[in-house]
Amino acid sequence: MDKSVKKSIFHHQTFQGWVVLFLIFLASCKAMEPPHMPTIKPVPEVFLMESDTSGLADISWREFFNDPFLVNLIETGLQNNLDLLAALERIEIARANYKVRKGVIYPNLDAIVRYRSGDIRPNLFNGTVNGDRNVINRIENNFVGFQSTWEIDIWGKMGDRRDAAFNQLLATEKGQQLIVTNLVAEIAGIYYDLLGFDIELETIEKNIEFQEMALELIKIQKMVGRATELAVQQFSAQLLNTRSMEFEKRQDIIEAENYLNYLLGRYPQPIERAPSLMQIRLPYIAEVGLPSEMLLRRPDIQMAEYELRAAAFNVEAARKEFLPSFSLTPYIGLNDRSIPAAFQFPGAISVGLLGGITAPIFAQNQIRAGYQEAIASNRIAIYQYQESILTGYREVMDKLQRIQNLRDVYALRNEETAVLLNAVTTANELFRGGYASYLEVITAQSRVLEAELGMTDTRRQMFFTVVDLYRALGGGWE
Repeated sequence: MDKSVKKSIFHHQTFQGWVVLFLIFLASCKAMEPPHMPTIKPVPEVFLMESDTSGLADISWREFFNDPFLVNLIETGLQNNLDLLAALERIEIARANYKVRKGVIYPNLDAIVRYRSGDIRPNLFNGTVNGDRNVINRIENNFVGFQSTWEIDIWGKMGDRRDAAFNQLLATEKGQQLIVTNLVAEIAGIYYDLLGFDIELETIEKNIEFQEMALELIKIQKMVGRATELAVQQFSAQLLNTRSMEFEKRQDIIEAENYLNYLLGRYPQPIERAPSLMQIRLPYIAEVGLPSEMLLRRPDIQMAEYELRAAAFNVEAARKEFLPSFSLTPYIGLNDRSIPAAFQFPGAISVGLLGGITAPIFAQNQIRAGYQEAIASNRIAIYQYQESILTGYREVMDKLQRIQNLRDVYALRNEETAVLLNAVTTANELFRGGYASYLEVITAQSRVLEAELGMTDTRRQMFFTVVDLYRALGGGWE
């Protein structure tokens, strides 16, 4: 070949190489500037309360709940709840994904057995042989050995993917802890609800007895001319209304038991429980001042934090997709044109090393779309993390104030009930003596029933609120 032609070809290939390098450089510049992300608002150092629970979330749920029946139910739920069992499987999925991402940064090794009978091509240069047949080139290449492929993570892209998968695994584990926290709180809430229904049913049954006695009394007074049929009808209507409340409350008990059994992962059956809600001590709350860092114990906040970290690593990995990739492919084995010759030592031994560099020149739109998607996902994770902190702070503030207010409400309702019970006794005595009307007796009985039911509901709400505060501070998952 003429020297000038060779020189022209050389310059042409050199020019192509510089063009390729320039395109690689332009693609690499896409990954130089990190994206702008919104900032996270700082959390107040302390809750805006004078007194609070400092170590409440550090207490194990077995110590926090002082009712052995409830402790037994929670243990059953933690073993059999279907949502919790599904969460454990999601952890296994995340762990498997992390193992896959972790293994990508290491070279893989494949055993290769390749037999090729050859590519059969007519020889267009030599024409025919033996008069009527094309000359055939039969190329045989047989290889038995090992080949490794290793993409060198020079930019840390695969390491970012691995770290993202690891943080996603941690987030999944925190998600399982969140389910445990919510499950413990929900079982306790339904249990206290059930005990409250028991007291309300006893209160209704007690008032039915009082109203039946009042109805008999008004019937006797009608017989002697001291009461009218209207009074009898009023007392009868009141008794019928209270009896209907009894059946409604029994239905509430059945539904609460069924739902509690559902949380425990079992079919409906009787629930063993304490004799009375009034006999259970309210979980203790120490009033020692609470730093806002206690919110960081919440599994949902920790889960959002790990998801935020995973999203940030995904952004870095997507940004580095613009950069070129480097790979090495070493191989060793037996290689020859025929199978018998391939096993002749040492002449058939073949050792080699291939290297390559690839740059995403014609896939810019696809990579840019993935990069923008990763940025948007990271921003969403930031907003969700901020939202989880605000939600936790609001919940704790609400529960703290509610506990104090419910204590005051319960004290007043207790006093109100005592006064109304005396009023019922007084109304009955005055009615027997003819100094009070039947409407006053009916009103007194109705109000005492409402007051007793309200007092029971307030005490139940106190238990609910303490349990919610325990959950809001991230307790119950240990």
